[in-house]
Amino acid sequence: MTFEHADVRTSSKPWGSHDLKPWNRSGNSETAIGEVMFDRAETQAPDPALLLKLLFTKQKLSIQVHPDDAFAQTMGMANGKTEAWYVLSAEDGAQVAIGLKQPLTQPELRSAIADGSIADLVKWQAAEVGDVFFIPAGTIHAIGAGLVIAEIQQRSDTTFRLFDHGRSRELHIDQAVAVADLGPAIPDKTPTYLTVERMKLVSCAFFVLERIDLPPDGNWELQAQQETWALVTAGDATMGSMRAGVGDAFFAEADQAVIKVGRNGLTILLAYADSASQPGLLRDLNDRRSDLAIHDLMQAGLSSRKPASLPLRSMEGHL
Repeated sequence: MTFEHADVRTSSKPWGSHDLKPWNRSGNSETAIGEVMFDRAETQAPDPALLLKLLFTKQKLSIQVHPDDAFAQTMGMANGKTEAWYVLSAEDGAQVAIGLKQPLTQPELRSAIADGSIADLVKWQAAEVGDVFFIPAGTIHAIGAGLVIAEIQQRSDTTFRLFDHGRSRELHIDQAVAVADLGPAIPDKTPTYLTVERMKLVSCAFFVLERIDLPPDGNWELQAQQETWALVTAGDATMGSMRAGVGDAFFAEADQAVIKVGRNGLTILLAYADSASQPGLLRDLNDRRSDLAIHDLMQAGLSSRKPASLPLRSMEGHL
């Protein structure tokens, strides 16, 4: 049973930012931070299946693609990389690129990488706060400038670059051509409400990503059966015995915690290693309606001194 405040690890990138507030306090004038990654606090624990990170972009990232599990395993790696993005902050005109404008053959893709014309063949689209994007393995993609993005992904660092905006880093033409989908991306399903508080943003074979919005001053119980990552994006709360504010992340597995929401409410991104939404993930501890209904039925039975005569269907409806 595990419920812990996640550790933070930063990574400098040429396209990163010097100011990470309010999401993190690690920024400084000397080093551009591109990634803030969240790790298990228990350093001896096995690696989780998922990786939660924040991306800060002041320049365009490289155009890239990730392998699926099958291809990654031929290279001696445990798994590939499917990911999802949630936009936390966006400057005017910010964009992301997902998929190609038109179908290509492998020779055409190889030629476009070699001469740099791939930069004109990816499909750019607007990115605004609250947008969610699903990037299955094999999808050619890039993130533009002026964004803060929360990313949940399979735990893998394997990236094949197709274009790097003049930064002169190595390209991976053979690998990219071998793994890339050669056409436009297929739009993901529209986010859907599971309850008033829970919105499913993405579900795939590797993870489910939800946004949870809790009203002020409530008390809730989070039931984390599978590996679960939580990132606070607005408001504040106490999660178990730990304070939770904007930018804090938590890891849980086979455990539960009481969430005491602060006066400003609470919004969290919640990702867990499952392929379908978990129905019992969140419970309102202030909702006493079911308990009171059972209590009333029991009192009715006691007052008549015939508890066995209570209708079974009525009891089942309140359990």
